[in-house]
Amino acid sequence: MTGSDNSPSFRLAYVPGATPAKWVRIWNERLPDIPLTLVDVPAARVAEVLREGAADAGLVRLPVDRTYFSAIPLYTETTVVVVPKDHAVAAVDEVTAEDLADEIVFHPLDDTLGWEQPPGRPAIERPATTADAIELVAAGVGVLLVPQSLARLHHRRDLTYRPVTDVPQSSVALAWPEEATTDLVEQFIGIVRGRTVNSTRGRPLPETQGKGGTARRSGRAASGTKGGGRKPAPGKRGGAQPGRGGRPGTGRGKGGGRRAG
Repeated sequence: MTGSDNSPSFRLAYVPGATPAKWVRIWNERLPDIPLTLVDVPAARVAEVLREGAADAGLVRLPVDRTYFSAIPLYTETTVVVVPKDHAVAAVDEVTAEDLADEIVFHPLDDTLGWEQPPGRPAIERPATTADAIELVAAGVGVLLVPQSLARLHHRRDLTYRPVTDVPQSSVALAWPEEATTDLVEQFIGIVRGRTVNSTRGRPLPETQGKGGTARRSGRAASGTKGGGRKPAPGKRGGAQPGRGGRPGTGRGKGGGRRAG
């Protein structure tokens, strides 16, 4: 475990745009006596932070060094182009890289999309950070391609964004040093994977034992033996009734996208 034996804690690094709030909430519900500390780290430094032991695990952007880190991919983000609200791109639902061929496209030094050269025309200099690039977009100098979460993170009233359909995307993963897979790391893995408190994977949490688990199981068993064995009423056939236990409907929902921004 991290920290001292008497006072364990768990430190979770996360890169800009990642949203750990849901998992932190579940952690606090399940392990109220073990504090979880969030460590906000630039994407370019998160591997270094984990190697140095300054965090136990991290929400990172792939790729990572899989010879050193274990990683569980979580989701892949849509790439969007950030533009001023009065830009021509704002009038459409989505664009392609070819649509941006005549635009100055900023490529900040902290870029998270991993390409050598974005589409469009390069700026004279690369902005140091995504935040700097956003300021230049607001000034009408050019446009910026980023994962959608970063567009939301740097939201401004005078800017909007649209999906770009044929460019690289950024994937977020939970990563940790493979040789440092502690009990607390296993607990957080279980939360991220959606395991229940009573899952057979990992160690059960002491505070969840003896709080109605046996009673709930007994209740299910009782309902199964009493309700489940009831005979059908005279004149009625056993089995699923039409519209109740039959095959699910085959109706199709209407698809459609929403305009971003």
